[in-house]
Amino acid sequence: MASIDLDSPTVTAGGDAAAPGKSRVTDGIAGLKSYGLLYGSSPVMLDLYDQIERVASTDATALVIGESGTGKELIARTIHDHSGRKDAPFIAVNCGAIPDELIEAELFGHEKGSFTGAVQGRIGYFEHANGGTLFLDEITEMAPVRQVKLLRALETGTFYRVGGNELIHSDVRVIAATNRDPAVAVKENGLREDLMYRLAVFPLRAPPLREREGDRELLAQHFLAALNTQESTSKSFSKRSIETLRTWSWPGNVRELKNAIYRAFILAEKTVELPHPHLASRVKKAVTQGDAMSVWIGTPLADAQKQIILGTLKYCGGDKRRAAKALGVSLKTLYNRLSTYGTDDAPEDGEP
Repeated sequence: MASIDLDSPTVTAGGDAAAPGKSRVTDGIAGLKSYGLLYGSSPVMLDLYDQIERVASTDATALVIGESGTGKELIARTIHDHSGRKDAPFIAVNCGAIPDELIEAELFGHEKGSFTGAVQGRIGYFEHANGGTLFLDEITEMAPVRQVKLLRALETGTFYRVGGNELIHSDVRVIAATNRDPAVAVKENGLREDLMYRLAVFPLRAPPLREREGDRELLAQHFLAALNTQESTSKSFSKRSIETLRTWSWPGNVRELKNAIYRAFILAEKTVELPHPHLASRVKKAVTQGDAMSVWIGTPLADAQKQIILGTLKYCGGDKRRAAKALGVSLKTLYNRLSTYGTDDAPEDGEP
């Protein structure tokens, strides 16, 4: 047998998931339930937990369908962690990120010299995941010609490494995911219909955040609590932030929500201001017309104050005394503000 490089991709072993069973109430956030790595108390999430529990105890292949940011990999990991394979590897592969000419070698391995650059043999993800779970994300991005060997591996549990003639056996459970409608992918993206049916023995739908009634605020509080624990702080959301959570549709789903909270947390002193994403996208420089200034709704208070101060100073021709008088502040206060904006000119002669 050819020598094999045992350098492996990132592997996650089981053991950290919550004990199998129905959803449980999480610590600290009243009303928030969880199941494995998933959080949410909405009816669609409770139904998802039930489906995961049913399929996890089997070896059925599953196809997770959902928009970007809905947590498809977390669903796959939760299935793995609640299965009999939980102590074996869980390996996640993004099929869309692997060049078409390399994906077969990545999945099934290759022998030394089987193609240009193959200076030594390597085993593929199917062998690394032996006994465990292989998660194939963006499965619809795989070229049809590459799907044939994948289908055979799923059907028989056997395959050949690229350039090899030894039949390899591997006991792997495959969970795939896509953000496309599989039926549409069959018609438009070259997904083989027989492969779709083989993968979708048990289809699961990852619900978008806009359909998860009541979960936005609960998840936001959960993410904020985790950040407070991590950073030893006690920050809280403003009332306006709660309104934003309820009114914005969050098209980027949980990923968008989590990242928005993280950014707002970093910027906050004590109160976390979560600007409405629609309004935030419109925050621009203040519009000045003559002696009037328009500031966009949703502009953070500190930014609005800065725009007004600098706009007034410009209107006054750079005369700081006149600007301070117009703003109703002392000259010293104006200098302090300008200093924080990076325009810390020294006081003019005769100024304090």
